Amino acid sequence: MERAGLAAAELARSLAGESGKPVLVLAGPGNNGGDALVVARHLKAWWYPVTVVSPAGVENYTGDAGAASRAWQQAGGTTVPSIPPGQDWSLVVDGLFGIGLRREPAGDHAILIEEVNALDAPVLALDVPSGLDADSGRVIGSAIAADHTITFIALKPGLLTLDGPDHCGNIHLADLGLEEAATAAPHGVLIGDGVLAHLLPQRPRNSHKGSYGSAGIVGGAHGMGGAVLLAARAALKCGTGRVYAGLLADDQPLLDPLQPELMLRPADGVLRLDHLTALAIGPGLGDSPDAAEYLDWALEKNLPLVLDADALNLVAAFPELGKRLKQRSAPSILTPHPAEAARLLGLTTETVQGDRVTAVLNIAREYQAGVVLKGCGSLCAWPDGHWAINTSGNPGMAAAGMGDVLTGIIVALLAQGVDERHALSGAVYLHGAAADRLLRTGTGPIGLTASEVIDAARRLLNRN
Repeated sequence: MERAGLAAAELARSLAGESGKPVLVLAGPGNNGGDALVVARHLKAWWYPVTVVSPAGVENYTGDAGAASRAWQQAGGTTVPSIPPGQDWSLVVDGLFGIGLRREPAGDHAILIEEVNALDAPVLALDVPSGLDADSGRVIGSAIAADHTITFIALKPGLLTLDGPDHCGNIHLADLGLEEAATAAPHGVLIGDGVLAHLLPQRPRNSHKGSYGSAGIVGGAHGMGGAVLLAARAALKCGTGRVYAGLLADDQPLLDPLQPELMLRPADGVLRLDHLTALAIGPGLGDSPDAAEYLDWALEKNLPLVLDADALNLVAAFPELGKRLKQRSAPSILTPHPAEAARLLGLTTETVQGDRVTAVLNIAREYQAGVVLKGCGSLCAWPDGHWAINTSGNPGMAAAGMGDVLTGIIVALLAQGVDERHALSGAVYLHGAAADRLLRTGTGPIGLTASEVIDAARRLLNRN
């Protein structure tokens, strides 16, 4: 607790600056409150004016928090039950609730959360913003909206997925010098920029289109041809040598006027090709008997296979298709959004979102596939229990066609021989990083389109 409080106090000092304005510290009833008192004690010793608010007082703290309380009082510190009005705070330190919160904040604590969120002052949360579930990222009733969060020993998944990114602000990790933080096997890992470094090898001069694989993408029922074309364009622009778009619609176009390099065929024509190196099915597939038949056919192919959108709904609806998926010997990758994940697991969307890590791991085990559970802080998982949280992406990606583009990127990497783990994590990161690059150059988040992300992804793949 002393190490955590000192690390947080040093960050608080840099955030509060030298304005001379007071610092507000909220101390809750548990160890998080003890951390807050250590922060307050150090700031007081550094001559910052500090006000500690603790609705229940700190006299009954026990254990480490009790020691922190006694040290605070011995340093001349006092507490008040509520936030004094009319103050201009340089910083608010949130130490109300930490990682152990399991029930909705109530009473004076709920009022404090509401009042802090209304203040015009930066907020530093200790370990996790109060009211946020550290495991799932779910807001439990109400939560502090922090500008900065300093988390101790290791990152918590709830900081990085679901509501976490909207409440944590900038995340700072303090390992507290504990050896376990450096040596213990993590439950999950982050997917960061390093995944792109060696995703695709440098191309030799002596190569041809056959050197970079052939991808087939099946979908595009009547009125939904755009989905399969977006996926196919993404596959082509992410390096696949040849891309075949198989459409179900009877009135399918003869070519894609925006990307005439694509080869458009009837869906069964693509499924009959014997030189494909990877296959994706689902974008705009629909739920017709023909769609189910084509999916059954795709599951029999001894190829790396990506299942998206309607293909996932068909697997959820027809247990025999799920059984075939589970028994495949070639790699399979599933790309559900939360509602599709709920169908695959026979749960509600709310249940899936309430514990995204468990949900994605259960899908990976159930269907023996690599899985990305899309959304804020997309999660990847594999049947062996390994999982990862993606760190790229922005709200501009909440737009039609983004999932189709991700499918195209995944199948492009698979077609070029990237193994399924790197293809999944690399594609998910590249997809978000491309959108982030557009944001940095003034495109989005409002009005960002899936087509623009395709070109940005190509630029990132070629940056080296």
